[in-house]
Amino acid sequence: MPAAAPIIRSIQKLVLYETRARYFLVGSNPAETKYRVLKIDRTEPKDLVVIDDKHVYTQQEVRELLGRLDLGNRTKIGQKGSSGLSRAVSAFGIVGFVRFLEGYYIILITKRRKMADIGGHAIYKIEDTNMIYIPNDSVRVTHPDEARYLRVFQNVDLSSNFYFSYSYDLSHSLQYNLTILRMPLEVLKTETTQTRQESFDIFEDEGLTTLGGSGIYGIGSKAYTKYVWNGKLLDIVKNTIHHDWLLFIIHGFCGQSKLLIYGRPVYVTLIARRSSKFAGTRFLKRGANSEGDVANEVETEQILYDASVMSFSAGSYSSYVQVRGSVPLYWSQDISTMMPKPPITLDQADPFAHVAALHFDQMLQRFGSPIIILNLVKEREKRKHERILSEELVAAVTYLNQFLPPEHAIVYIPWDMAKYTKSKLCNVLDRLNVIAESVVKKTGFFVNRPDSYCSTLRPDEKWNELGGVVVSTGRLQTGVLRTNCVDCLDRTNTAQFMVGKCALAYQLYSLGLIDKPNLQFDTDAVRLFEELYEDHGDTLSLQYGGSQLVHRVKTYRKIAPWTQHSKDIMQTLSRYYSNAFSDADRQDSINLFLGVFQPVEGKPHLWELPTDFYLHHRNTLSLSQTRRSYTYWWTQGVLNHLPLPYDEVTCSENRQKLIVKKFHKYEEEIDIHNEFFRPYELSSFDETFCLAMTNSIRDFMPKNVGIDPSPFTVRKPDETGKSVLGNKSNREETMLQRKTAASAPPPPSEEAVSSSSEDDSGTDKEDEGAVSQRSTPVKMTDTGDNTKITESVVQSMKDVYGINLSDVPSEDDLSIYTRFVQLGQSRHKQDMISHQLCSKHSLDGVIKLVPISSFSQDNIYEVQPPKVDRKSVEIFHAHIQAGRGIMQQLGKDDFLMYREYIRNRYM
Repeated sequence: MPAAAPIIRSIQKLVLYETRARYFLVGSNPAETKYRVLKIDRTEPKDLVVIDDKHVYTQQEVRELLGRLDLGNRTKIGQKGSSGLSRAVSAFGIVGFVRFLEGYYIILITKRRKMADIGGHAIYKIEDTNMIYIPNDSVRVTHPDEARYLRVFQNVDLSSNFYFSYSYDLSHSLQYNLTILRMPLEVLKTETTQTRQESFDIFEDEGLTTLGGSGIYGIGSKAYTKYVWNGKLLDIVKNTIHHDWLLFIIHGFCGQSKLLIYGRPVYVTLIARRSSKFAGTRFLKRGANSEGDVANEVETEQILYDASVMSFSAGSYSSYVQVRGSVPLYWSQDISTMMPKPPITLDQADPFAHVAALHFDQMLQRFGSPIIILNLVKEREKRKHERILSEELVAAVTYLNQFLPPEHAIVYIPWDMAKYTKSKLCNVLDRLNVIAESVVKKTGFFVNRPDSYCSTLRPDEKWNELGGVVVSTGRLQTGVLRTNCVDCLDRTNTAQFMVGKCALAYQLYSLGLIDKPNLQFDTDAVRLFEELYEDHGDTLSLQYGGSQLVHRVKTYRKIAPWTQHSKDIMQTLSRYYSNAFSDADRQDSINLFLGVFQPVEGKPHLWELPTDFYLHHRNTLSLSQTRRSYTYWWTQGVLNHLPLPYDEVTCSENRQKLIVKKFHKYEEEIDIHNEFFRPYELSSFDETFCLAMTNSIRDFMPKNVGIDPSPFTVRKPDETGKSVLGNKSNREETMLQRKTAASAPPPPSEEAVSSSSEDDSGTDKEDEGAVSQRSTPVKMTDTGDNTKITESVVQSMKDVYGINLSDVPSEDDLSIYTRFVQLGQSRHKQDMISHQLCSKHSLDGVIKLVPISSFSQDNIYEVQPPKVDRKSVEIFHAHIQAGRGIMQQLGKDDFLMYREYIRNRYM
């Protein structure tokens, strides 16, 4: 049993009820055993009054409360026809509250879709939202510009690439989230005492005194505000309501695929977090602002883990993080000339690299050292254009490195990618692979397991040269690669893919899945990873540039089909049109959504502003009272812990960012097994996420007989799994669905959350499509020949198991299964009641229950090596040496045994 576990938010289902004077927001956990209630006043025309009664209700108590509210708000007592309490909407979370010129609105998530799973922690994509005006019509004060502000705000499509999780902090990296779980017990006990003293809920600590030694520390971290997009929307209520109501969302990309290695499931996840600071569109947001935040800043993290073990404490997890962002200088491009490539101008002189110092100071705090800059802009040009940025960036890095210790200096790597692409003698990806190897060796990567014994038996030279920090529990990534070109789109995505491919090889090697840290192109694993990165690049390019990627990995490999050139031209035109005509409106929407601009009566409206420059640069509105040093440009204390990132060091400042509470080991707030499997819900194979995600065997491995099933075997171009999908039109339709899924609306088969068929207890049927992580299901349309090939390779379900799962279950089977689930629900509620009664009496000395998902120190995933005698060790090492071709000298006993063998065999 682990000492610490992530805290799972207990409010995952919401129902909004309304009366004339109030809204009542009822939130419950998935099992519907715990409820909380928010009261929202509707009689205030411009103020927001939200009351949290700080009480945890049972289902029966909520029913009685809603019944009393319904009875007390009827127009005539005893009249059944006119209900005083009506159900407005069902939801899965609160995005926030916003006000323009009239009253406040509440924004609720009404549809969600599971996109990824990390150790049992689900990551959801917002599919639909509902924006509800709070004040009653009788007190509403109308304003003529309110409707226009509402349209501008809703131009930010919350159903497009916004993600959240109830139990996993998406604003932090996996390394951070797992590092805080392994804090020393002394620190956790201290933090628990402080948290209890500052506790919000008057009933939270009830029963904790009887836990004794069986308690588990639940740990939650404060979100990293830079990557949270609804922070301003929640500011007004975050200090007045319980933290379980607060749901932080990120914007960017999330994709997950399953890599099957001889049947062993390994999940490859790609998460991109777009910064909410200095956010905007392509030509309207360039360079950096006065706070050191750069445009188009995205943190990309690739996570690899063995899905056969779900627990964070017993499973094997690895991650690698890299960053893209605009060149950290004061520069812009004037788009009023309507040129495809407007000239680059430096807006302000910055001889002491003040803005670059602020930017790299942020990176040192979050990632540690070394910070590696890969600059891909052009070096040689007939007319000086992109080279302006390179010259200024070199000068800034050179200045800042004067004051850093040499071992922690910023590494600058300039490489003109466009020049090498035009050359017929150079292979762009080979050169990028060399850069990637050197980068990964400097930064290392994160893995939560010590080095495998196989790496000791089969040592690799590259593995021994790997950087980062080696600790007793595994390895830590220190430092980060920061890649940029001018737009940080096409060239940057290809460079990041090559670095990610190199890191993926090391991650697979660290988990003992391959024998050498090297991956080749045209293998199933790399094709799967390449498709993830192309979807990632297309999504980020649409958000910032207005079109999909123009140049892809196949373009730089020079194996793209001739039809790709016409598609590239269309994407270029689409990007130009978006930049010229729609980017200004999108920028206004982003400024309003993020709270950069707040409407005020009597001041200019958002659409009347000539520029938003002063909104993003605070030093234009007021002079700072404190001036940063030009030489000691980093935050105090950062250098003392390098190469480790300051944010992950155990210090008093970082401990204040944690929420630590002690739970009983059977509490739902820390039971990830119960959260993932949900034994109290009716489930089916069609709605199982892990069966529907992209699969290396189903989607990439050839279907021919005799093919090596290893995903690390190099395939011929015509041997992919997609080459047997059918005719050309079907293949194009499949690829189109995959590429546009990141921003596509849900399929018409999914219905909105019904609010009429539920009872008053707040029960809500979850509407999650069982689809792949890229939103829309892949339409697999095989021809008859392909069906025959598949049948010859794989036996039918009927032959293997005696049943066919594809057949529709009979009504009798469904009724039996439904009854079984109902019994499980009843038993679950009974267990909760008995647990509450027994928690008052310590039974730890009487009975010891171990969950099925807990692993001891000696099992198939984590074993204690047995004691082996010396003779056996010598024989084993001799066997290893013989496999390498190194034979030991024969002894006297060996000659006698061989002589006896020859005599008996031939004489």
